[in-house]
Amino acid sequence: MARMTDQPDRWSQATTYPDMWADPDDDPRNSDGVSPDGELATLQDFLTNYRLTLRMKCEGLDAGQLARRSVPPSTMSLLGLIRHLAEVERDWRNWISDGEPLPKLYGKRDADFDGAVGEQAVVDAAYADLAREQAATDAALARHPDPGERLGKDGFAVRELLVHRIEEYARHCGQADLLRECIDGRVGQ
Repeated sequence: MARMTDQPDRWSQATTYPDMWADPDDDPRNSDGVSPDGELATLQDFLTNYRLTLRMKCEGLDAGQLARRSVPPSTMSLLGLIRHLAEVERDWRNWISDGEPLPKLYGKRDADFDGAVGEQAVVDAAYADLAREQAATDAALARHPDPGERLGKDGFAVRELLVHRIEEYARHCGQADLLRECIDGRVGQ
């Protein structure tokens, strides 16, 4: 007799490699071309792929699923990660600015996670915030194509900021893997 459980079955949409998120031919992160030339292009390519990975981990879920918290007392959710990364993108612009810091998007500390509630308007706003903040940070950095150039009051190198952005997205994509598996069992790369 099968035991009842609230744990979802593990599954993947991939058919070629069932332990992957998507088949290689359907994966928007894969390219058949040559890898980018140069340090800056390579860093930007990694960042782009981690951004796509986060979106893939969230696709196909409704507002309630995106807002589902991990394990108490944690407030972490996929929607919270989206909001957090929007907040962090904005903060990174503060690192490279000589002017007054931009205000927080969501207010007080941890409001990015605390305010991640299962309402479609909150989800839509979070995706819009993330897209806007990513574009603004990308545009600010595009004006500085030398990875060794130092910016802002503390003299952060463009390279350092790009590596930190990659690290931040990579860490949160790992968390998104676990969150997604708990929601509906979907696993993969």
